[in-house]
Amino acid sequence: AMEDVCAKFVSQKISKTRWRPLPAAALQPPDLFATGSWDNEDNRISIWSVGDLGNVGLSGEYQAEPQLLCDIRHDGDVMDMQFLDQERIVVASSTGTVTIFRHHQNNQTLSANQRWEKAHYHVDQDTSCGGAACTGVICNNPEIVTVGEDGRINLFRAHQKDAVRTIDNADSSTLHAVTFLRTTEILTVNSIGQLKIWDLRQQRNEPSQIFSLTGDRVPLHCVDRHPNQQHIVATGGQDGMLSIWDIRQGTMPVSLLNAHEAEMWEVHFHPSSPDHLFTCSEDGSLWHWDTSTDKSEKPSFLHQGGRSTTYFSHNTITQSVVSAWLSNDPTKDRMEITNLIPNQTLSVNSLDVLGPCLVYGTDAEAIYVNRKFLA
Repeated sequence: AMEDVCAKFVSQKISKTRWRPLPAAALQPPDLFATGSWDNEDNRISIWSVGDLGNVGLSGEYQAEPQLLCDIRHDGDVMDMQFLDQERIVVASSTGTVTIFRHHQNNQTLSANQRWEKAHYHVDQDTSCGGAACTGVICNNPEIVTVGEDGRINLFRAHQKDAVRTIDNADSSTLHAVTFLRTTEILTVNSIGQLKIWDLRQQRNEPSQIFSLTGDRVPLHCVDRHPNQQHIVATGGQDGMLSIWDIRQGTMPVSLLNAHEAEMWEVHFHPSSPDHLFTCSEDGSLWHWDTSTDKSEKPSFLHQGGRSTTYFSHNTITQSVVSAWLSNDPTKDRMEITNLIPNQTLSVNSLDVLGPCLVYGTDAEAIYVNRKFLA
């Protein structure tokens, strides 16, 4: 199935890759994605088309490589990036600034649409060098929540100049990522292994709940919420472990799964098939975790040579694990894990999954589109 992966070398290290969301009724696969770069003299936000779908080789493989539609310079490293809607992308910078870029589809250009200078800062907002990296952003149009290494949480609304709400000392450590649990509740992860739930309706500046990894205070880098079951959350961190949490019960993860050999940078449930989960790591791997029941109807590419597939018997996963991620159902006694990129050596910094398509970006200055991983 390797012919369904196309690579594009882009001469910049890619820190983030994101599919443009599809309109609600759309049936076609995603066609556009955005990338952001880091650690380059001149960082950029770029919009790509996946290439010409009509261009299929003799054996049915997909040939076209992604085409650059437009790009724009970005100040600082791109730390995170989320589409606000079909045309606007919110970008978090290492300078502490948060910018909304607009993609003009009529003439294929990008422009800065709105900017919150130094949304995150050390000491005070006015000193020239006081910016603190904005590490994470999540959108629920028109609302945008940002977190940073200054331990601050901001709630912005598109088209409003000032923050709607700022929780200044939300955390004494670095906040690394944030997600919405529901429209009024967010969940943050930090550099000492804690998850915190914040109720944005409450005026007080304390979390409503705190969860933590026992013992080691391993920094958590990424978080994603199960798309249908809002109490199920996955996190990944510096030790490469995947943790699954049920935020309705206890303060510790339901299961800890050995995953990568270095930092896990992103974790994503498939938005419409959440039995499938994807993680990527500094160790150069990108794993597809499959808890769907029927292994017999798996597409055969999962079993082709050159890919390491591991089966976990269920008892190696904490027994307490109604979703595939939390069940004692005996039919769920296998989880299949496939490394989708066996021989990559440099960090896979970001991935995004939508419909039958996966996009990921690496420190090897390449972006990859994989279009058949889910049959």
